[in-house]
Amino acid sequence: MIKIKKLTDTAIIPTRGTTQSAGMDLYADITNSTEIKPGEIVKFHTGIAIQLEEGTVGLVFARSGLGIKHGVVPANCVGVIDSDYRGEIIISLINNYSESYTVNPGDRIAQLVIVNALFPKVEVCNELDDSERGTGAFGSTGK
Repeated sequence: MIKIKKLTDTAIIPTRGTTQSAGMDLYADITNSTEIKPGEIVKFHTGIAIQLEEGTVGLVFARSGLGIKHGVVPANCVGVIDSDYRGEIIISLINNYSESYTVNPGDRIAQLVIVNALFPKVEVCNELDDSERGTGAFGSTGK
């Protein structure tokens, strides 16, 4: 379960495009249209705060259509909302294309995916177990 608190009267509760959509659309809670110039980063309020179940994390991803068609994506690539955070969700968007893009009030600007989180203990050691891949890095498994 996720609890959602509207912080403004104009905030839009996140929605799913279909019943099987993993992501819930997040909406811009702004009063005026806002232009994002090429290369510019702009912060957008969503007007909502959430309460996640303990042991989960909210991940904020780009909306594929917005990113592919207009080059507008979250500036930090993926936002992380910890289960103990209760503040407003704010999305910073960057325009990676050469043309300005305008966000209008109520536009869908990102998507929120809730997943289980692991909290492993950290053990500092001098050696790691061997594996098939070993220390092979970038491109080491391809041809």
